[in-house]
Amino acid sequence: MSGQHFGARLTGATAARGPLCAGIDPHPGLLDAWGLPRDAAGLERFALTCVEALAGVVAVLKPQSAFFEAYGSRGVAVLERVIAESRAAGALVLLDVKRGDIGSTMAAYAQAYLADGSPLAADAVTLSPFLGFGSLDPALDLAARTGRGVFVLARTSNSEGASVQRAVDGGGRTVAQAVVDAAAARNAGAAPLGSVGLVVGATVGNSGLDLSALNGPVLAPGLGAQGAGPADLRAVFGAALPHVLPASSRDILRHGPDVPALRDAALRVRDSLVAAAG
Repeated sequence: MSGQHFGARLTGATAARGPLCAGIDPHPGLLDAWGLPRDAAGLERFALTCVEALAGVVAVLKPQSAFFEAYGSRGVAVLERVIAESRAAGALVLLDVKRGDIGSTMAAYAQAYLADGSPLAADAVTLSPFLGFGSLDPALDLAARTGRGVFVLARTSNSEGASVQRAVDGGGRTVAQAVVDAAAARNAGAAPLGSVGLVVGATVGNSGLDLSALNGPVLAPGLGAQGAGPADLRAVFGAALPHVLPASSRDILRHGPDVPALRDAALRVRDSLVAAAG
C-alpha cells in the first residue's frame, strides 16, 4: 500500500467524514430482521447493501470477520468484495478479526490481513495481545511496512475481560495499562497520529487507563445498542477524545434493508458525535 501511513489516513478520513466507525455485522438475527435467508446469498445481499449505503459517507467500515467465515469459502469471498468495494467508495476498512498468536502463525495472520496483494488485506485489523504484546510483532512490523494499522485490545467491555485486563503486574501496572504503554512506544514520534491503536469499550466507565502518551487512535465499540451515547464518550476518554473512533453497529443496521434509511441513520449518529465533541 503506497502513500500515507494509516494514522495519517485515518486523521484525514475523520476530518472529512466525521468520527464514526460503522460495523457490518451480518449475524443471523439481523438477516432475519431484513427478511433475508441465513445463507451465503443472504449474507451477500446484507453486506453489499451496507456497503452501498455507508461506504460513501462514513470514515471507517468495520466488517466482523466471524459472521462471514461462518459461511465458509462463499462467505470469505463476500468479505473480499466488501473490503474492495468499501475502499473503492472511499471508506477505510477496519477488519475485526481479533487475531493473536505466536511465531510463524502470527506471521501468517499478518500476511493474510496486512500484506500488499492479499485479497483480505484491509486498512487496519483488530488484534488480541493476551499471549504477550511482543507476540504481535510480526503483524505490527508488517503493518508498519505496508502503511496499515492495528487496533490492539486493551480494556474491553465484556465482564469476562476484567479478570485479565485489570490484573496487576509486578510493577503495579494493570495488564491493560501495559498494553497502552507498549502501543505508545510503537507510536512515538509519529505525526499526525500513530498507526497502533487500542480497543477500549465505550461502556467501561472509568477505565483507569492513562492514554496521554498513546499518540494513536482508540476504537470505542459500544455506541448505541450496547448502551453508550455520544455524551458518555467524554466521561470515559477525557482528553483523549479527539483521537477516539466510536463504533456503532446494530443501532445503524436495524434501519435496513432500505439504503436511504441506513445512510440517514449513520449520518444522524455521525452528526451527534460531532456535536458532542464540539
